[in-house]
Amino acid sequence: MTVMSGTHSLHGSVDDAALGPGTPLVFRLLSCDQPLAGSSCHVLDGVASVAIGRAAAPSVQRTPGALVLGVPDKAMSSAHARLVRDGRRWVLEDAGSRNGVVLNGEREDRAHLVDGDLFELGETLWLFRDRGGPRRRELPLDLDDRALPEPLPGLRTFSPALHEAYEALARVVHVRVPVLLQAESGTGKEVCARAIHAQSRRPGAFIAVNCGALPETIATSELFGYRRGAFSGATEDRGGLVRGAHEGTLFLDEIADLPLGSQALLLRVLQEREVTPIGATQPVPVDLQVIAASHRDLKALVRQELFRHDLYARLAGFSVRLVPLRERREDFGLLVATLLARSPFGATAQLTANAARALVAYDWPLNVRELESCLTVASTLADGGPIRRRHLPETLREPAAASPDEPAPAGEDPQRKAELIALLREHQGNITSIARATGWNRVQIHRWLKRFELDPRPFRGR
Repeated sequence: MTVMSGTHSLHGSVDDAALGPGTPLVFRLLSCDQPLAGSSCHVLDGVASVAIGRAAAPSVQRTPGALVLGVPDKAMSSAHARLVRDGRRWVLEDAGSRNGVVLNGEREDRAHLVDGDLFELGETLWLFRDRGGPRRRELPLDLDDRALPEPLPGLRTFSPALHEAYEALARVVHVRVPVLLQAESGTGKEVCARAIHAQSRRPGAFIAVNCGALPETIATSELFGYRRGAFSGATEDRGGLVRGAHEGTLFLDEIADLPLGSQALLLRVLQEREVTPIGATQPVPVDLQVIAASHRDLKALVRQELFRHDLYARLAGFSVRLVPLRERREDFGLLVATLLARSPFGATAQLTANAARALVAYDWPLNVRELESCLTVASTLADGGPIRRRHLPETLREPAAASPDEPAPAGEDPQRKAELIALLREHQGNITSIARATGWNRVQIHRWLKRFELDPRPFRGR
C-alpha cells in the first residue's frame, strides 16, 4: 500500500493520465475533524471499483481494475463504501458501514452518481466529478493538493480551467504586454496580479489601484501626476501612481470605472510607454507591467460607448477569465485549509458534518472573499470548539434563494407545485431519486420545496 506521507508528494501510479472530457474523478474533499489536512484527487479511468474505508493514515492502493482509499476518520468503518462502475455510470454503495452513506444530505444505500455529487462517509466529505471539461491537464492518478504544481507563486488548483489560466499567465510574465483579468468580485484578482508580479521579479513596486474608488475629479492627477501650479491646490510636484510603478507592476482593479478622460491617457502610457503629468510639457518614460481587472462586461461597455474601444483592444490582447468559486468545488478543501489557517483558532479548527455540508453546498456569490470572511467569523464564534452550522452566516443556515441563472418558480405556479407533489409521491419523498429522474439540480429542488412549503418527509414510506 502506498501511504500519503507528510511531504504530500505524488502517489498512485507513476504514469500520468491524460484527462480528457468525461474522465471520472473522486475527491477526498474535506475532513471535518482535520480541515487543515487538505484534500486529494483520484482518477477513476481504468478502474472498475473503488473501496473506501478507515485507515491509520491517508493511503492509496491500486491494483488492476481496483482502487482502495484509506482515510484516518474514526467515524468511518474499515469497509465503509464502494464506488462501482455500471456501464458508463458510477454507483455509490454502502459497504455495510455503521454510520451509513449520506448523498447530497440524504441517507442512501445505493445510488447512481452524477457530476458534482457530494457524499459523506463518516466525517469526511467527497466530491464526484464525471466530466473533466475541455483540455484538462495531465495529472498523476492520485494527487494530494499540496503537491499540486504552482504555475504562479502560491496559486494551486484542481480546476482545469483555472490551472490553464494560471499557466497562460505564467508564460507572459516576462513579456511586456498588458494583461486583462476578467472575473467576478472576490475571486482573487489582486492575489493573482501579485503572483504575476512576484514571478516577474521586476525590481519596482507593485501598485494596486481601485479605479472605482477614484473620484472622477482627481483620477487623472492621482494616476498620472502633476506639476506644481498645474491647478488650484497643486502646491508641489507629484509623480502619480503610474510613475510609482516604474520597473514594477501597476494593477488597475475595476478598470471599467476609470473615467473616459483617464482612459485616453492610460492608452498613451500603454502605446508610448511614457506619461505626461498635468502641467508638464515633456513626457516621462516609464517601464511597467499593466494588469487590469474587471467584473463587468467590457465588450458591452464598448458597444455602449462607456469604455474606449482602442483601450479595450490594447488590454484584451491577453485576456484571462478566473472562474468563480461555485465552478471550482474541487478546490474547496484546499481553500478551507488555507483560509482557516489564517483565522482565529485556525490551527485547531474542526467542523461538524452539518456545517461542512452547508459550506460546500452554498453558491458563494461573493466568492473566496466571502468564504474567508465566513470562516474567520465562524472560527471566532466557535471559540476553539467545532464550527457548527449556528456559527455560520444566516444565508448558510437556511436554504439559499434561487440564484439569478436558475429559474425561480412563481409562487402562484400551480403546475410546478402539482408536478413536485406527483414526483414526491412517485419517489416516496426521495429528493435524490427525483433529481436522477428529472435531471434537476438537487439544490434547486430544495429551493422549490421551500418556496411551495412542501415537506418531503410525509411522502416517505408510502
